[in-house]
Amino acid sequence: MSLLEITGLTHSFGEGQLFKNAELTLNKGEHIGIVGPNGAGKSTLIKICTEQVIPDTGRVAWHPQTTIGYLDQYAQLDSNITMEEFLRSAFRSLYLLEEKMNRLYEEAASRNMEALKSAAGCQEELEIQGFYTIDTRIEQVVSGLGLRALGLSCPVSKMSGGQRAKVILAKLLLEKPDVLLLDEPTNFLDKEHVAWLADYLSTLENAFLTVSHDFDFLEKIANRICDIDNNRITKYYGTYSEFLKKKTLLREDYIRQYSAQQKEIKKTEEFIRKNMAGRKTRMARGRQKQLDRMDKMEALNVRELKPYFRFAVLPLTATEPLSVRRLSVGYHYPLLSDLDFSVTGGQKVVITGFNGIGKSTLLKTLLGQIPAQNGSYSFSQQVKIGYFEQDLHWPDNLLTPVQIVSDAYPDLTVKEIRKRLSLCGITSKHAARAIGTLSGGEQAKVKLCLLTLTPCNFLILDEPTNHLDLQAKASLKTALSDFPGSILLVSHEEGFYSGLVHKTIDIEKIIKKK
Repeated sequence: MSLLEITGLTHSFGEGQLFKNAELTLNKGEHIGIVGPNGAGKSTLIKICTEQVIPDTGRVAWHPQTTIGYLDQYAQLDSNITMEEFLRSAFRSLYLLEEKMNRLYEEAASRNMEALKSAAGCQEELEIQGFYTIDTRIEQVVSGLGLRALGLSCPVSKMSGGQRAKVILAKLLLEKPDVLLLDEPTNFLDKEHVAWLADYLSTLENAFLTVSHDFDFLEKIANRICDIDNNRITKYYGTYSEFLKKKTLLREDYIRQYSAQQKEIKKTEEFIRKNMAGRKTRMARGRQKQLDRMDKMEALNVRELKPYFRFAVLPLTATEPLSVRRLSVGYHYPLLSDLDFSVTGGQKVVITGFNGIGKSTLLKTLLGQIPAQNGSYSFSQQVKIGYFEQDLHWPDNLLTPVQIVSDAYPDLTVKEIRKRLSLCGITSKHAARAIGTLSGGEQAKVKLCLLTLTPCNFLILDEPTNHLDLQAKASLKTALSDFPGSILLVSHEEGFYSGLVHKTIDIEKIIKKK
């Protein structure tokens, strides 16, 4: 049964077209992974499905009574409630049914047999809906997504952005709507929690659409792939790896057919030009009519930019550019205590640990953005830091990438700025659009462009791959491998930092030892 039908979808942002007469069908039980390069329109498609974005033309039709759950990582939550209260709100209708049942049992105490019969019906419905297993279900999801350490009594106001995103996801999983719409659900999850979510989604009976750049994750959860490419949406049946093989074969076949058609068109046009005014005029006119009626294949869009990152390097001769001694970090109370480590010259170090453990807080302390709770840290005088912050916050969302880079580096000409943005994978049309309208991946590339323009010898990177597509990740990994200075990297993506770093600081192991 079809739950969602999208037909004739055409949509543009400014001069850039995302979709042209595209279509997609989501059937009951289908697990669809949405893929495509940064800026192709993956997140926009999700927003079109939720009516946050109204397309230029086209029809988006949901089957009546279909319940939809959307993962909005930036949703505003009531800061006064606790995690437990928020998660229990997923079962609000069942708690209301329980209240009704209790009232009916009270009425039945006065020998009201009709009330007793209705109360029994309510109790049976509660049992069918799993009301008496709510606590167990909440515990399973909280544990699976790595929220147990926070505690169910933790107020929303004390949660980090990543923790709030996980709590929102937990509630969606508990609600079990007919269709889940998930935009980058693994961004705030560590590898063991990504594995749990993959297992959960792969066995889910309900349908979902998921945007993700984590292709190992997609391989485990998806039985359909929705590929956004060349302004079209193509649905492939099978796993992600099967999709890659099919797309490669189809693309090669399309290119062969397109080349053959172009040769035929060129040959026909040459015949028409030579014979329109000669003895074969009638034949030339017939060929022209055939050419006009021909269903011409469109050229594939090959303008996708492959990013090339290269960091501006300053010399670093210090043997120990960073030393951390008995450092405690946090805001109102220490999240991490008695940390001892050092980073040597040219060493690449990754910091791992579950979300909310304090990795980003540690980096912000080392950068002097928040004061240390206790202990000390010191950089050598020679160190010049280049910092990538994971949050996509901008002083003004209406500024274009060109304006943002120009404000940071006023000595650069517009031509030079456009060239640097292009090297980082930002097309000319995206360089002239408001930063707030760009995809997460494109915004991350603008941040990386700013970083490549900052001469440094010590890179501090907080989850730089969260929004990047496969090509951008590969290019960034190469650039970091080539960087001769020191690197301190926070990442949950083992596939990215494996083979890159010299040392791993596992915060969880440090805490357990103490």
